[in-house]
Amino acid sequence: MAKVDILLPFILSFEGGFSNHPADKGGATNKGVTIATWRQVGYDKDGDGDIDVDDLRLLTDADVRDRVLVPHYWNRWKADLITSQSVANIVVDWVWASGKHGITEVQKLLGVKADGIVGPKTLQALNLCDSRRLFDEIKVARVRFIRNIVARNPRQKVFESGWLRRLDSIGFGSLSLNTIPVRTVDFKG
Repeated sequence: MAKVDILLPFILSFEGGFSNHPADKGGATNKGVTIATWRQVGYDKDGDGDIDVDDLRLLTDADVRDRVLVPHYWNRWKADLITSQSVANIVVDWVWASGKHGITEVQKLLGVKADGIVGPKTLQALNLCDSRRLFDEIKVARVRFIRNIVARNPRQKVFESGWLRRLDSIGFGSLSLNTIPVRTVDFKG
């Protein structure tokens, strides 16, 4: 069965540090966690009575794993029950990057109801597929999904090459960690 601790270093290597890019629809982000997601987690890290960007800046790798990745993404895919680590990696990373689409697009490939809820039928269909073939189909679908995002909103073009590079780093049987140094980027306007 798949293990979250195999995927975590990959996600952290690509997410980097704090960013507040004006074209990023998620707004302020740290280690891939948006301020909206952190508010949903509901943890006031600095204890000042509110959950804001100051709390987001304090995130640790353990916070990302235990308070965000596992409960909101890994468990959403019920990835502990996925028999192929490679398939678990690509589907959980997709839901991490694109929310519900990372489930519904895969459900369409599997021929099950595309409702964004991973239940027994979705898991059974996923685990009964040839893992390599399914992995390759998911990768093609995700490239198409990325290109459609950019086609619908050209302001997102600034992120396209990074999104595709990240996807290229997810291989069947391997994950290539990001070796490009990450920077903290804070845009004020």
